[in-house]
Parts: sequence; structure tokens; C-alpha cells
Amino acid sequence: MATCAIVGASPEFNAEDFKARYEAGMFEFVIAVDAGFAYLEELGVKPDMAVGDFDSLGYLPKCRRVSRFPVKKDKSDMELALEKAVAWDYDDLVVYAALGGRLDHTIANLQLFAKFSEREFYVTAVGEGSALRALTGPDVMDLPLLESGTVSVFSANDCARGVIETGMLYSLDDEDLSNRTSRGVSNELVGKPARIAVEEGTLYVFYPLP
Repeated sequence: MATCAIVGASPEFNAEDFKARYEAGMFEFVIAVDAGFAYLEELGVKPDMAVGDFDSLGYLPKCRRVSRFPVKKDKSDMELALEKAVAWDYDDLVVYAALGGRLDHTIANLQLFAKFSEREFYVTAVGEGSALRALTGPDVMDLPLLESGTVSVFSANDCARGVIETGMLYSLDDEDLSNRTSRGVSNELVGKPARIAVEEGTLYVFYPLP
């Protein structure tokens, strides 16, 4: 898969994780979303593209590629950046600074992650100490092998069918999850290989970073 890192403007930016993956050469393309450009500037990283209206950044960034949009528009800067990434043929999207901060922005981003996952893109949002994977069935996700840590799984749809959770404190065996329940919150890793699977629908899988 071709991997693109997308750095948003949320106050929850895991700079340590981004820098480690960037220096390891894990990102083939980096997009700064509005004020996310300032995060990268602080790290001394020059993104391949900057996208947004730049109202949060407060100035037009100097970058190899700049896609500037009007403040009044029908799509968020994050949605425009995701569209740019897939237009450049990247199918593994690692998104930073998209969780936390304003709740309405977080919900909007969650909806986008489900949308792009359902278009068969691999979408992961990295937060502080944890990450979120949008998992669209039929698919399987292996979780990090950790002695402990909290894993929460929620449906992005009215009903996600055939949900399986193995290798954790609590198990699910081919069950349905709706988006009107708290079932799926706070499972626990126990030092065994753990896996999440879904047959139909999209899950939000929240899991700890190694």
C-alpha cells in the first residue's frame, strides 16, 4: 500500500509518533491541513502539500503544492485533504491531529473516516497514546500485542453484523452491534494475540499504541 500522512489542526497532535514514522520513511507523502502546517514547521518537516482555507493558520504557507480554498465552502479542510490524498493514489491514510479539541470537528472527522473506509481505503487516526481504525467488513484487524490496554469498538452504521473480538478479556462471537448502544466500550488487552473482525458494516476500533 502507498501511505500518506495527513496532519490536521486539532490540539491533540502526537508529534512523537509522527516524527518516529516519518524518520523511518513510513510516509511517502505528507499533507498539512490548515494549521497542521504549523505543527510540521515546528518539527522541521516540509509537507508535500498544504490544503485548506488557512483561516486557522493565519497566513498562506510556503509549500511545494498549496491548494487554497475559500472559507465559505461545503466541505471541511480535512475532507478536502482526504480527497487530495486518494486522488494522488494513496490508499493507506494515517491521520494526525483529527481527534480531540472541538467535539463537532471530531464527529465530522469520524464520519469522514467511515466514508473513506467504505470506499476501500485504509484509514487510521493517531491520537495521544491511542489510535482509531475505521474497519469496514468483511475485514479483520490484528491489535498490538500488549500486556494491557483498553480497546473500544463501536458501529458507525445502524448495524454492523458479524462482529468478532478474540484474545481480550471479553469476547464477541459473530454478534451484531448497533450505533445506539454502549456495548463494545472498554475491552481489555491481556497479553495475548487479539483480533477484531466484522462481516458487514463499519466499525470504529479504538486501541492503544505500542
